[in-house]
Amino acid sequence: MQDLTNSFLLIYAGLFPIINPVGNAPIFLELTQFCTPGQRNDLARRVAFNSFLLLLGSLFIGSHVLGFFGISLPVVRIGGGLVVTALGWRLLNSEPSADRDEAAKGPGSTIPDAFYPLTMPLTVGPGSMSVAVTLGAQRPRLTGLEGLAVLVGAIAGLLALAATIYLAYRFAQSLTSMLGRAGANVLLRLSAFILLCIGIQVIWDGWRQLSGLAR
Repeated sequence: MQDLTNSFLLIYAGLFPIINPVGNAPIFLELTQFCTPGQRNDLARRVAFNSFLLLLGSLFIGSHVLGFFGISLPVVRIGGGLVVTALGWRLLNSEPSADRDEAAKGPGSTIPDAFYPLTMPLTVGPGSMSVAVTLGAQRPRLTGLEGLAVLVGAIAGLLALAATIYLAYRFAQSLTSMLGRAGANVLLRLSAFILLCIGIQVIWDGWRQLSGLAR
């Protein structure tokens, strides 16, 4: 039981601050501004499911896939950091929406793809993927009931993360409604700026790791 609990807490506590679903909720709402509530709820469910699968793959087979293609974690950080930075910059400089209800009726209304950019890089970015790969590579190789407990705890931690993502995105509209249009815009700009900084930090961490390997 202790192995299961420790594995659960390691996965959930290690990935939650990086994924930050609560902080990403305003950005999710902005990217789905032309969607109906039903479409937004469906996207939230699909993003949570995609995030679970992506993190599950990163945790258990990510290090093997990177090794097969000869890609190092620092390179993944730099490449993914560039994508996150570009997304944060675009959101930071986007024009505020005037009337979303009226805009949704226009011919330019679109429904974003659930995988890109909502799942990756917004929700599961290079930082969380590299952490998941690292945790998977460093997890103890146990057998029997101990190994099963560690496996179940890790999967339970990912399921709890997926549930948190779904709830944060599912009720993003309620959160911004309480803040009002001006408050929601401020929160969006702040979240976009934090996302931009995260992307730059991921690039910097990857560059430092590459520099250390080159010495």
